[in-house]
Amino acid sequence: MFKPHSISRLLKFFLLIVLMTYYSEPASCQQPLVVFLVRHAEKVDASEDSKLSNAGNARAASLAATLHDAGVEYVHSTDFIRTRKTASPVATQRGVKVDLYEVGDLPALVEQLKSKGGRHLVVGHSNTTPELVELLGGEPGSKIQENEYDRLYVVTIDRDGVASTVLIRFGDVFVRKAGK
Repeated sequence: MFKPHSISRLLKFFLLIVLMTYYSEPASCQQPLVVFLVRHAEKVDASEDSKLSNAGNARAASLAATLHDAGVEYVHSTDFIRTRKTASPVATQRGVKVDLYEVGDLPALVEQLKSKGGRHLVVGHSNTTPELVELLGGEPGSKIQENEYDRLYVVTIDRDGVASTVLIRFGDVFVRKAGK
């Protein structure tokens, strides 16, 4: 027969195990990281901090429509008018703010994304977007052409840290020339 203090100790030990199991979240229970990455939409001109053109505003709205049901929890943008305005419709739709990141410190952004987990939209540039895809472990594909604005990368990092990439097109699709 168990003594009362033995049963009490056993129950406390059992309770401790249950609480540790409940409050510690092993890696196998974490949701995968999903990052949607796009280059900013069409701009008015070639100036350093150009606004979006009418086509660019339409593309930003198309991005929001495309990601409407994607469950985006965080929106990130570089600190340029064209990137912030591309990100804004998604952020407004999801009720979140646009977090700015340093275009010159992409590894810091990758660490931030991985530590937060969840679903993120990252709006960047023709050179930084493929670089971010690669830093996340994804496949960036070919170089983004100067007049190409329709790429939407979806990089998913699973519980084991393995990345997969899906590339889709949205809005008015960029027409590639033969051989490119």
